[in-house]
Amino acid sequence: MLITSIPQYIQGLTNAKLDLTTTNATTLYTAPSAADFNASIISSILISNDSGSADTITLTLTNGTTVFSLFKVKAVAANTTVELLTRDLVLESAEILKATAATANRLHVVASIQEFTKQRITTSAII
Repeated sequence: MLITSIPQYIQGLTNAKLDLTTTNATTLYTAPSAADFNASIISSILISNDSGSADTITLTLTNGTTVFSLFKVKAVAANTTVELLTRDLVLESAEILKATAATANRLHVVASIQEFTKQRITTSAII
């Protein structure tokens, strides 16, 4: 059988936004855990430092009780914006993206996200 198409069904498009007002790990985004959920694609993570002092950020991905470090103490210069991703980041059902600032009230985070439902596959016979 030949797969003739694999339509993708976007469930939603969103921007997850944080003003890191503390130095605690703060949830930026949690992937949906609905039965028909397939994945979330994070296409961009922007960090803006709106202070006159350099700072750092740590970004983690939590899957159940396991925490994976994505960016550990990533430098963000004073009064600048950096893009963390060079490729898309895929989050599966119920995975959590968290951000931690070294200093409170300096960093803002914005992530651009596409949420997908399970795919339907259309097939046809090979001739």
